[in-house]
Amino acid sequence: MSKIIVLMGAPGAGKGTQARLLQERLHLPQISTGDIFRSLKGAQTPLAQEVREIMERGQLVPDELTIQLVRERTSKDDAQEGYILDGFPRTPAQAKSLEKLAGEQDKHIVAIQIEVPCDLLEKRMTGRRNCPVCNEIYNIYFKPPRHDNVCDFHPEAQLVHRGDDNLETVRKRLATYEQQTRPLLDYYASKNLLRVVDGNRKRESIYQDIAAVVRDEGEEVSAGVT
Repeated sequence: MSKIIVLMGAPGAGKGTQARLLQERLHLPQISTGDIFRSLKGAQTPLAQEVREIMERGQLVPDELTIQLVRERTSKDDAQEGYILDGFPRTPAQAKSLEKLAGEQDKHIVAIQIEVPCDLLEKRMTGRRNCPVCNEIYNIYFKPPRHDNVCDFHPEAQLVHRGDDNLETVRKRLATYEQQTRPLLDYYASKNLLRVVDGNRKRESIYQDIAAVVRDEGEEVSAGVT
């Protein structure tokens, strides 16, 4: 049975990196609701028009329309063998809608949380610096440049520290994530669908654990194990 991978993780947990690795190595599309909404600008369908009007009014797109958009996108040929969801579901209500869609598509949901301690997340984000010339990314705690605040490849370039990577803003982002995502994590845990992976390691080790979860979940479903 093909799989729907719901990958979750706080800002700085490395979710984007792991989603890209899954996409490259398992050849599954990474489907972002943000990308879906952006693609509606030029779409000429009744659903696209309805959603555009809602967004133009500054309102949130209702769950029933969001799941319709996800259903439409995941019905395309590239998603028939499974897909990775980014930004959906965000609530238990959306998770229930996804379960219904998974049943319609004869797919199995694999919910994976990349777990990283909060103090480490803070260092990952507040320590980030990047080169304005080549966009090489450094971290003053984990991957500092050879010389203070200058790029290893462009010594004439002073590294840039993004304004929203300050400690106060980072802590607010993490608190918001916890508040908004905790009900979803609890929901998947209550359904015995949540698998937690240690994100405090090198990216390849994290990927191998995630890939093993995806593989093992598929084998359990094929064998009729719940």
